Amino acid sequence: MTKRVLFLCVKNSSRSQMAEAMLRMAGDDMVEAYSAGIRPGKEVNPNAIQVMRELGYDLRGHRPKHVSEFQKITFDLVAKMDVPESDIADLVSAKWIESWDIPDPAKGGPEEFRKVRDLIGERVERAFGKKVAANA
Repeated sequence: MTKRVLFLCVKNSSRSQMAEAMLRMAGDDMVEAYSAGIRPGKEVNPNAIQVMRELGYDLRGHRPKHVSEFQKITFDLVAKMDVPESDIADLVSAKWIESWDIPDPAKGGPEEFRKVRDLIGERVERAFGKKVAANA
């Protein structure tokens, strides 16, 4: 049975986008990865695009999405980053909600984004038992 995972942060422009990409890169056909924000930004952060491109994943086709776009889906897991529990309850249906302590790299440059990308990759590997494989 396919499991559905939502990565949720505030703007859906960096961390949650990278997490979605990382889980997709892990190549598990039994897991569907999504990402969203509670106050989506206008575009995916160019630094996130750059550091994911270094691993062979192209985020240029992604766009920030509001969590309400996924109200009809029940997720097996919602991994939230800096989103209060109270902001999630009415917006998304989840069997399990987990807080991921991943810092927001938005004010940093590419090096900060690389650190956060690598933290996300480690967390995806621990949570799903799948190592993220670079496509490059």
